[in-house]
Amino acid sequence: MDAWQSLSELVAAAQSAADVSQNRIAEARAQQDCENADADLMAAATDIGAAAIDIFSVFEARMQRYFKRGPLSRKVKAALLDVGQADLADRLHQHYLMINVLKHGTGASHRELLGNQSTLVSAKSAREGDLETAAPHIELIDVTQPDFFDTLTTTILDAASFLQNRNAP
Repeated sequence: MDAWQSLSELVAAAQSAADVSQNRIAEARAQQDCENADADLMAAATDIGAAAIDIFSVFEARMQRYFKRGPLSRKVKAALLDVGQADLADRLHQHYLMINVLKHGTGASHRELLGNQSTLVSAKSAREGDLETAAPHIELIDVTQPDFFDTLTTTILDAASFLQNRNAP
């Protein structure tokens, strides 16, 4: 990912890579009897989880300039709520929590996702040994849903557009 590329170009590149991983997931599910299906599924899911972390981090880095300091997602959520865009504020918050879980595993974000009624993010309960895995913590978030990456990137682009238009001269 080059610094000179726009956020939308970076999102499109990440989406393209995620589509390849989604196809690998579909193939692995279709060939469940195959010896390597589970390993292929896990590898593709890991790629999608890592791509989700990366693109959300790029979004945060690019959008931080709109605020002096502090947690970007909370500030964007508050700004969205101030102008009545509760749906986008909720989507951004759910994705923020999801990325935290993918990066750090169990904790406050994981508990919040497990406790909410959102259908946007599918969080899974922790099992014995889950804390020992490395990021991305795909055992806690279902990244294999067909629209997983699409909803993330749509939310990122919608929030970025809001911030850019809000601060336009």
